[in-house]
Amino acid sequence: MNRRLATILFIALVIAGGCTWLVYRMFNVRMAASRPVQTTKVVAAAKDIPLGAVVTAADLTTMNVVGAAPKGAIAKPEDAVGRGVMTQIYQGEPILENHLASAGSGGGLAPTIPAGMRACAVKVDEVVGVGGFVTPGMRVDVLVSGNPPSAAGQPDQGAVTQTLLQNIQVLSAGTDIKRDNEGKPQQVQVVNLLVTPEQAQLLSLASNSLKIQLVLRNPMDTQIAKVPATAMRNLFAGQTSAATVSSSRPHAKSAAKPATKTYTVVVSNGSKTTETKFALPEGQR
Repeated sequence: MNRRLATILFIALVIAGGCTWLVYRMFNVRMAASRPVQTTKVVAAAKDIPLGAVVTAADLTTMNVVGAAPKGAIAKPEDAVGRGVMTQIYQGEPILENHLASAGSGGGLAPTIPAGMRACAVKVDEVVGVGGFVTPGMRVDVLVSGNPPSAAGQPDQGAVTQTLLQNIQVLSAGTDIKRDNEGKPQQVQVVNLLVTPEQAQLLSLASNSLKIQLVLRNPMDTQIAKVPATAMRNLFAGQTSAATVSSSRPHAKSAAKPATKTYTVVVSNGSKTTETKFALPEGQR
């Protein structure tokens, strides 16, 4: 067998192998497409279900998920109806057991409170409550401002701002109806914070006589910082008006310029005499 014939046979073998592999791949794709896909039916949200709502049959639908159902998924709609929602559920999202309160606990905010914790309502201004600054699930710091009582013999230090609580979870934010001094109803912005019983006492005491401000923080930032209190007088400490300082200083009198010292050169030319004055150099004055 000559070399040319061997080359032709080798090329034909490579082409045949490539065609065989291509046909094999196409056959597998066709078989996989015709093979039925295993799905599992689960209960999902037919619309957005807010936190604290009680699930009704109109809120639910069913959907098929590929493969096994997610852990904690609910298979029957009747297992979810009548239970309170513990976290925001969005349309098309499978409903899990940890999304809902236990059967019979009802709706509202109470089922969302973990054991040993409390939901404390804090009144805030409209900028914080309405402007989207604070929404459920966010983390905030609580600042209080007011005039603390002065110790005996100590001067009043004025208004002071203190960081009271840090890294507090927001449970809900919205409006509440209260009555003013004349008995007329008015809307106020209320934020419910998830706190311990001790922290709830601090917030209750602060809300009676101090102004409360919520400061938004990164949910991933869980570090508790040591922040000293800031007094009003500290904001102006060491700051003196430049105009006052300049006006209080006496104007310096301009020093008289020293007279320039000179020397005279007398030139005699016969009967004619000429005098010329020259200034002394700086180093010889």
